Amino acid sequence: MEATLQKLYDNYKDKDLSMVLHAYDFAKNAHASQKRASGEPYFVHPCAVAEILIGLRLDAPTIAAALLHDVIEDTPYTDEDIHREFGDEILRLVQGVTKLDGIPYKKREDVEIENIRKLFFAMAKDIRVIFIKLADRLHNMRSLNFLSQERQRRMANETMEIFAPLAGRLGISQIKCELEDLCLKYLDPEAFEFLVENINQKLYERQQFVDSIVEEINGLLEEAGIQGRVFGRPKHFYSIYKKMKKQNKTLEQIYDLSAVRVIVDSIEDCYVVFGIIERHWTPIPGRIKDYIANPKINRYQSLHTTVATKYGQPFEIQIRTEQMHRIAEYGICAHWKYKEDVSEDSEFSSTLMNIRQIMEIERDLKNSDEFLNLLKEDLYNAELLVFTPKGQLISLPNNSTPIDFAYAIHSEVGNQCVGAKVNGKIAQLNSILELGDVVEITTSASSKGPSWDWLRFVRTNNAKAKIRAFFKHAMRNENEKLGRERLEEEARHKGYELSTILTDENFANLSEKMSFSNRSEMFASIGYGAVNVNQVLYKLIDFYRKTVPKPVVSSGTVPKAPEDSVIFLDMPGRMLTRFAGCCNPVPGDEIIGFVSKGRGVVVHRKDCPNIKNAEPERLHVGEWKNIARATYVIGLEIRANDEDGVLAFVCSVIGDMKLNVTQINGRVDKAKRIGIINVNVLLNDTNDIDMLIKRLRQDKRIIDAYRTAPV
Repeated sequence: MEATLQKLYDNYKDKDLSMVLHAYDFAKNAHASQKRASGEPYFVHPCAVAEILIGLRLDAPTIAAALLHDVIEDTPYTDEDIHREFGDEILRLVQGVTKLDGIPYKKREDVEIENIRKLFFAMAKDIRVIFIKLADRLHNMRSLNFLSQERQRRMANETMEIFAPLAGRLGISQIKCELEDLCLKYLDPEAFEFLVENINQKLYERQQFVDSIVEEINGLLEEAGIQGRVFGRPKHFYSIYKKMKKQNKTLEQIYDLSAVRVIVDSIEDCYVVFGIIERHWTPIPGRIKDYIANPKINRYQSLHTTVATKYGQPFEIQIRTEQMHRIAEYGICAHWKYKEDVSEDSEFSSTLMNIRQIMEIERDLKNSDEFLNLLKEDLYNAELLVFTPKGQLISLPNNSTPIDFAYAIHSEVGNQCVGAKVNGKIAQLNSILELGDVVEITTSASSKGPSWDWLRFVRTNNAKAKIRAFFKHAMRNENEKLGRERLEEEARHKGYELSTILTDENFANLSEKMSFSNRSEMFASIGYGAVNVNQVLYKLIDFYRKTVPKPVVSSGTVPKAPEDSVIFLDMPGRMLTRFAGCCNPVPGDEIIGFVSKGRGVVVHRKDCPNIKNAEPERLHVGEWKNIARATYVIGLEIRANDEDGVLAFVCSVIGDMKLNVTQINGRVDKAKRIGIINVNVLLNDTNDIDMLIKRLRQDKRIIDAYRTAPV
């Protein structure tokens, strides 16, 4: 902590120094009584986060927010306290990295995803939020050994999937590389230990080789009269691990464990040095990459070439200018480190726009899993460089189509697209573009807009979002009508009238959970596919059932349907009728009668396996009649993984649906290593059992759930 203070004094002056010192004292006092899992004072963590950001030379408000980033979340201090002491700017940064509280989700995964969503929205408004979060995650990963193994893997997985690629997208290579190495340590500890041990064993030998290459290149620069600096750098463990996996090679077969960088004064010098190196050593075909002419999406620029040295060992050399080098090392943070005016930098604006475009796509998504999948897709996108007919370079993910290209140009170009040419030849709209293609889009003002089928083959989330936006806004009336019809039809299928379950009170409860501002928005969202009709319907049925008085059932015998409650239209006269115990049909089930010699008609559910192979002439379709509202018993068997908490989960789902249990038994099949639960449930609507089975099956621990005879 004293080291943090010294770094604050060394790097900030005047008002900035006063601000960060105030934040230091405030946070230290707020966390005074708290400890980390390691036993250290909690304040060690915000200090470490601040030190990482000081190393990136971020501005004073970012450092102050880093020191304060856990105050609102983990101490009694509130938003108002931060605002009073530090003002709007620092409060917004702190709020951006503060986790959401009281999210009404049952699954931990949903809570984590919603926190990531909140972080990205804050980041789209102020990019400094993500710098704080990346530094926070980096220090947490450095001290992950104090947590349980399950938490270690969970955090490492999330970091590898979200935060490491995000650091890469922002060009902050030093954070990206360290995060990846730390993730590897916990996700594949054996491989990590193997790399550490074996690479360190040959460290001295490899360093000698690198030093000889550096000395040789310095000599070449001196002969050519070019000013520059040359140095070697080891490749990080994860990049070596990934290459071994991808190319199916052993460590001994990976030669470029290190690389040499040549830093020169100008772009012209870059290409001159490139030519000198190519003449001096033998270049390896297919290993030359010109990221100066074609920068990566995170603004990375450099010339890469791999050559065969006199030792016969392949070696990678990277050539760049000083400006390119600082962008490669610090990415978007270089604007603060080198005091650049970010408001006038078009490349900075482009990088920030890329992040905002991601959030434009995700803003309307209601489903947490869909949000996370689309976000990962954006972060992992490989680059495909194609051109407009005028030579403008457009960067797209691999496997993109002309439709993706059209929407990358402008929304209206995509919406009015009626055809495409690739390299001067007419191409299908779903054809796959290749590196260097020249794409020309044909538009028509009379076009009716995009086709819904485009969503099946477009690659970019930008295109998907804009297609959905067209159907959402340009066809709002049609979507609203379609959504209403779908909801009404599905409600009737479940035995309800929409007007009965969609009361003002029930809609208010629904909108609180699903954020609908009015009924029109709800219907339109169903119509254009933003939400599934059953997501809405099941919640409305839940709310409705809570307002309907449950029938009173005595503690004695459970009521059964009377034997004369079934008729068979194709059977003359009356016959003795009884209900099958194997499938226990109740009013609402589709039924069929089986004529049994000397025993009358036995009524089965239509899907009962015991009548599957019965003679057709002995089967007669039945109908229910004269059934008053009553409660019946249904048997249910649940097969689940043998894990703690399964029985409690089953009981909680039944309780949430306000259903009554008359009997429940459980046992473990040790041979199959599964748990089997049999439960009798009282109900007056067979739709309830269908909904109950659906909810049970949604839990990953449940193998299957189905109706049986009551136990």
